[in-house]
Amino acid sequence: MVVIYLHQYFNTPEMSGGTRSYEMARRLVAAGHEVHMITSSRDKECRNVDWFTTVESGINVHWLPVPYTNKLTYQERIKAFFRFAFKAMMKAKSIKGDVVFATSTPLTIALPGVFAAKSNKIPMIFEVRDLWPELPIAMGALNNPVAQWCAHKLEKWAYKNSKAVIALSPGMKEGVVRAGYPESNVAVIPNSSDNKEFLYSETDAAKFRAKRPWLGNRPLLVYTGTFGKINGVAYMAELAKALLSINSEIRILLVGSGFDKELVESRASELNVLGNNLFLEDRLPKKEMPALLSAANMSACLFIDMPEMQPNSANKFFDALASGTPVLLNYGGWMHELVQEHDCGLAMWRKPINEVAEDVAKSLDNPSWLKAAGEAARTLAEQEFDRDKLASQFREVINATVENKSHLASSIAPGEYNVKTHL
Repeated sequence: MVVIYLHQYFNTPEMSGGTRSYEMARRLVAAGHEVHMITSSRDKECRNVDWFTTVESGINVHWLPVPYTNKLTYQERIKAFFRFAFKAMMKAKSIKGDVVFATSTPLTIALPGVFAAKSNKIPMIFEVRDLWPELPIAMGALNNPVAQWCAHKLEKWAYKNSKAVIALSPGMKEGVVRAGYPESNVAVIPNSSDNKEFLYSETDAAKFRAKRPWLGNRPLLVYTGTFGKINGVAYMAELAKALLSINSEIRILLVGSGFDKELVESRASELNVLGNNLFLEDRLPKKEMPALLSAANMSACLFIDMPEMQPNSANKFFDALASGTPVLLNYGGWMHELVQEHDCGLAMWRKPINEVAEDVAKSLDNPSWLKAAGEAARTLAEQEFDRDKLASQFREVINATVENKSHLASSIAPGEYNVKTHL
């Protein structure tokens, strides 16, 4: 089987960011399938001006240089989305395959996906990573009524032209079904835990800590990922301030980049926590994340309090589970309830920052709690979110779609985790 895989922001482990598409695609290759990944090159040092191809773990990756960073304005991002979408149409059409797999975000990935599927008379599977366009509308990125209307039309058009849909959480599935898509054709396959790669390493943890004189053997709370408006990472500066009066030994490390990083740094400086008990570093390649999480005592997953964000499927959550690191969440939704039900961290949704600080300090000073919560996190990763297990479901959904049995998608991957979805 030849899979035409469209993902504008594909990453390898040598790059920073999520590697879901890489991990799923390389497993398709290992199962004997041919995969053509159509993506963008965001490397500022890239000398190519048009498409170029590399082979990554057996995946044929076709790169189109389209500059993009999290510091772009919404308008600049939309331009990048459409530039890639239109150029990707002809590239995807030129590859003779058996199925098109298009993964958002952005929603504009549906344009080349549907075009290639119709041109080559093959089925398309659409993967929903965020509730578009509800999320950008709620964030104010799409505040023009005409743009909102167009976005909703594009959403429904994408679903209408998809034989099956893969949603990354139960709440996302609800959103797809609400838009009028048949429930039986929607699979739920969340972001996954790379349990082999993220296995705790005492040696790597010691090396990580040794390189940071400010850390030593002190308790460490980390945040890794995007410093975007929707993440609200300034929350950690407020938490650092509150922790100072409770336990000055706790250290907070924020690793990543994004539009709001300077704002976070400025706020931390104003509160006199920067360089005191809060530290910032640049983003790391995915392959270096296991060492960081081995060194951490707790890992934070952050979002501003919006209903549209609650169905998210953040990579950092599953990485923390895989590493056996207790999780701190400050938002509601299915992940919040997973943490509560499995006692694998602190579910702090809508708690005042002073109470959060007290809970964090108390937990990080309790070796027995840390051990139990870490073991619960790892168990959850192994039992429910193991990458190999979910990749097998992923492959089954693709096979069923190619065999004109896409109505089996929901039964293949029902995504039943016994949690409420709040939407």
